[in-house]
Amino acid sequence: MAAGFDPSGRLPDVFTNAGTSSFTTFLSRVAPEMLPGRRPLPPGMAADLAPHATTIVAISAAGGVVMAGDRRATMGNLIAQRDIEKVHPADAYSLVGIAGTAGIGIELMRLFQVELEHYEKIEGAMLSLDGKANRLASMIRGNLGAAMQGLAVVPLFAGFDLAAADPARAGRIFSFDVTGGPYEETGYDAIGSGSLFAKSALKKRFRAGLSVDDATRLAVEALYDAADDDTATGGPDLTRRIYPVVMTATAEGTRRLTDTETAAIAEGVVAGRMENPGG
Repeated sequence: MAAGFDPSGRLPDVFTNAGTSSFTTFLSRVAPEMLPGRRPLPPGMAADLAPHATTIVAISAAGGVVMAGDRRATMGNLIAQRDIEKVHPADAYSLVGIAGTAGIGIELMRLFQVELEHYEKIEGAMLSLDGKANRLASMIRGNLGAAMQGLAVVPLFAGFDLAAADPARAGRIFSFDVTGGPYEETGYDAIGSGSLFAKSALKKRFRAGLSVDDATRLAVEALYDAADDDTATGGPDLTRRIYPVVMTATAEGTRRLTDTETAAIAEGVVAGRMENPGG
């Protein structure tokens, strides 16, 4: 129950006043126990008690940015889920992908979506891309206590910068550390257990000015390479027809590739690897 709630049914003034443009700050006042980082945890490590999401890649392209994530969640040496979705739209022009403790990551992502929507409703304008990255950084910082007990979440954020002088270079990528430190990346980045292998693949194949279509193919290739060397990263599952989630953010907004589109790309990658396993 929110602090100061009137049993008669009348909403407290804090709900009817405009108040702060930050939904997270609002929630910390009226119901702080609903924030992921405010919940008390028993002592000890808890990393093995919840499924973990794994690999996300993001690539800047001419006119936007591409983000893709594999579909596997693991719990220790077991596959906890084969079709988890780790890449989502943050708002109309930005994307967020989660790696780490899956449940907390999904909750943090949804809270971030509400945070951006709340700001836009209160202020009547959209946050800048840098402002969105800073808001996400503060939310990650709020989860530091849980992260120190093994329940860490480290997202990847990317979007189309509406304020960019050159729309062809408007795709930007931000990574974070577990304390909430935001860092802008150049060209590409990857997070999660397979990120070392994904970034190694991207390092060899990335070039500035890639088209969105070429960057999409490259993202799926990088996830394939990550799955080839990291057991926690799931590759394309042709039997079950489970493929990576791939999204783009351009001047037209965010878009998720359809299952048919992603299947065609993934099956093309697998067919190519039958001829040349090393890519």
